[in-house]
Amino acid sequence: MNKLRAKVQKGRLVVDEPTTLPEGTVLDLVVDDEGDDLTDEERAALHAALERSAEDAKSGKARPASEVVQDLRRKR
Repeated sequence: MNKLRAKVQKGRLVVDEPTTLPEGTVLDLVVDDEGDDLTDEERAALHAALERSAEDAKSGKARPASEVVQDLRRKR
């Protein structure tokens, strides 16, 4: 079954999407906040890479994204 999307309006859940569910079907809705699919090792590697990136930016080693994109386009 496809997921349904609801919006909160004036404190009520409003679902305005077509469905093939039978009339009178009761649904249990939960907030979708599952986070990500990273393992502890992958998360640690991500945080280490972000820290290195922040250090590079502070020390002036960073380049504007526009320059990086131009270089990538030239290499095509």
